[in-house]
Amino acid sequence: MKKLFISVLMCASLAHAGLVDAVALTVNNDAITLYDIEAKAAQTKGDKNAAVSMLIDELLYEQELQKHNISVSLFDINEYLERVAASNGLELYAFKAIIKQKYEDYAVFEEETRKRILQEKLVQKLVRGNIKIATQEDLEIYYDNNKAQFASASKFEVTQFASKNRTSLNQIMENPKAKLEDVDKQNLVLEQNTINGQIKYLLNSTNTKAFTPIFTSNQHYVTLLINKKEGEIIESFESVKEKIFNIVMGQREQKFLKEYFEKLKITADIKVIR
Repeated sequence: MKKLFISVLMCASLAHAGLVDAVALTVNNDAITLYDIEAKAAQTKGDKNAAVSMLIDELLYEQELQKHNISVSLFDINEYLERVAASNGLELYAFKAIIKQKYEDYAVFEEETRKRILQEKLVQKLVRGNIKIATQEDLEIYYDNNKAQFASASKFEVTQFASKNRTSLNQIMENPKAKLEDVDKQNLVLEQNTINGQIKYLLNSTNTKAFTPIFTSNQHYVTLLINKKEGEIIESFESVKEKIFNIVMGQREQKFLKEYFEKLKITADIKVIR
């Protein structure tokens, strides 16, 4: 009797596993399973209809990447990071060090970057010649309507902690009141227009009452505790012109992509199996 009961349970489990792995629908002959739908619904905390819609979008996106033979190499990632670092006045090694401080797992950031580059490459394939290039007037209008986006503090009151021992700085970041013999502590006032690109990036991207990621300076490890930000500087149009161009063109590209995939979804061969 006990063996029979176990056999029934095993059969039921196998039947359930088979159902979960069963194909729910196909999109241009690529399958989406019931398991895929359950997992996506759980991940997004949404209903199954929304999950199905998202999975179809993702599958169509992957199919377009394959169609255009788009992939991303380690060289592509480093080249992209060099561009981002340079746009913030940073050397690549310094930028990577900052990122590693902000991400517990650098591989997560690298994967996000890979996905971003994949989209950029797809945009270049699909969008070229299909959207209007932003004019000087377009850029000026965006700047005038979004000046707050280019504003930053003019002055920063900080406490600088420096040490040749990185571990000591980690302890300070956990407890700023700790007194360690190998940590030098100074209160400083830094002005936006007198600091280098790396420090400027760190100060502007760190919230008040928070520590910057650890960086190196004069053969020491350094972190800055932001005590206060004062005043306001709005970057000139010329200094952010390239950044605005990328923002405006990015918005147009996203609009084009959205419309492109909506049309693709309508014409796709979608078959509901169960």
